[in-house]
Amino acid sequence: MPEAVCPVCPHHCQIPDGAYGRCGARKNDGGRIVCANYGKLTALALDPIEKKPLAFFHPGSKILSVGSFGCTLSCPFCQNHEIAAGREADFPQFYELSPKELCGLAWEERARGNIGVAFTYNEPLAGYEYVRDTARLAHGAGMQNVLVTNGMAEPSTLEEILPWIDAMNIDLKGFRPEIYRYLGGELETVKAFIQRAASACHVEVTSLIVPGMNDDPEDMRRQAEWLAQISPALPLHITRYFPRYRMKRPATELSVLKRLQRIAKESLLHVCLGNV
Repeated sequence: MPEAVCPVCPHHCQIPDGAYGRCGARKNDGGRIVCANYGKLTALALDPIEKKPLAFFHPGSKILSVGSFGCTLSCPFCQNHEIAAGREADFPQFYELSPKELCGLAWEERARGNIGVAFTYNEPLAGYEYVRDTARLAHGAGMQNVLVTNGMAEPSTLEEILPWIDAMNIDLKGFRPEIYRYLGGELETVKAFIQRAASACHVEVTSLIVPGMNDDPEDMRRQAEWLAQISPALPLHITRYFPRYRMKRPATELSVLKRLQRIAKESLLHVCLGNV
């Protein structure tokens, strides 16, 4: 069988038959690219909505949060690297739930304050079909859908899920193309994703500040000014890095976060600090 090209993200992996793309979640099955992690969950928890983080979307509520495996980026500081960098063979068993079963579980959790389903922990859009199918059912039942994503997806992928997503938290890893090249991504792709998403649903943006990578004050000034062009009311979460996975740099100094917060507040109304 010939190679097949995956259309989901800008990597456009050319995948031989039987092999997986770089995300680990998409596979060439007889010349057809399929979602290899569909319904295969590695994480399932009822979380406070603020943990996503979402500060201005149903504050005080909880949301049933699910994750699978695979990611379109390769961040050396990933806090969920066990599943984001994991492959199907790494997991002896999954929580196997169909979209209908997951929605049924989310409905049952309403008694504990649940408002819907959050797709998070790994990169949900590596398996966008499961997000789309579940979110459609959840919406039909009157529940909310939240997507926590790195935004490294083609516009066609975003459009597949956007009609059923109520809120997103989107990572903006830095505001220079070389930062994204280091992480295996594209800045302009993520910027376009943020702009389109913000036109259709509630969006909050998160920037994890890694010392020596994206802690330049002028970068933050340009980032905040760009976000303010979308909306000055768009919330930005500036969060603290701690050593994780392959990166052993010391944790971000709180003074650095507070300085970046002051700069961002020159353009944005809502700038929150996280992991402090």
